[in-house]
Amino acid sequence: MNPPGNALADWEITCRLAQRMGAEGFDFPSPKKIMEEIAKLTPSYAGISYERLEELGFLHWPCPAADHPGTPYLHRDRFTRGLGHFHAIEFKEPAESPDQDYPLTLTTGRLIFHFHTGSMTRRSEKLHQEVPEAYVEIHPDDASRISLKRGQRVRVQSRRGQIELNVRVTKRIKPGIVFIPFHFAEAAANVLTHAAIDPVAKIPEYKVCAVKMEAIG
Repeated sequence: MNPPGNALADWEITCRLAQRMGAEGFDFPSPKKIMEEIAKLTPSYAGISYERLEELGFLHWPCPAADHPGTPYLHRDRFTRGLGHFHAIEFKEPAESPDQDYPLTLTTGRLIFHFHTGSMTRRSEKLHQEVPEAYVEIHPDDASRISLKRGQRVRVQSRRGQIELNVRVTKRIKPGIVFIPFHFAEAAANVLTHAAIDPVAKIPEYKVCAVKMEAIG
């Protein structure tokens, strides 16, 4: 696909950025040459080339050699690493739990109609029609306790920030838990979450934090 207007292809942008930052070896003249270097340096791609792709239409990796047919799916006759390895681990509390000041646990996630920040899906008229704005889900018991009604405008606040959005009262979610999809910049869920690092995986713990909620107006 040719880039529109004066735009550059992604591989060209990446190469130019790398060159500006002083990296060597990013003078590729085409994506074909990039694929050749990938095949040279990555064993699982060693048998994949533009010529073979043009001839066959597709190849599944791992494809370790030029005469290898590719691997449509793994674990056909046995697991590649042998039997599964199970590890018993102890439960670790999240970095932040509900308390008297912030009594609800917030979890965030995706919707079927939008993707990540919504920079593409929210431009689709049909997808926008399905879910046009941000919302927070809360169990009826919690909604009753703080006098909230379906569709009401609320403020959700954590120790890091606050956002405003509409509330949905539903039994799909457990008492004590609230859910906010993270696709909406105008009510960005990650304004509320924190970046405490998981001690094992070393990734931010964006999915759990303590919040409070109140009606607006």
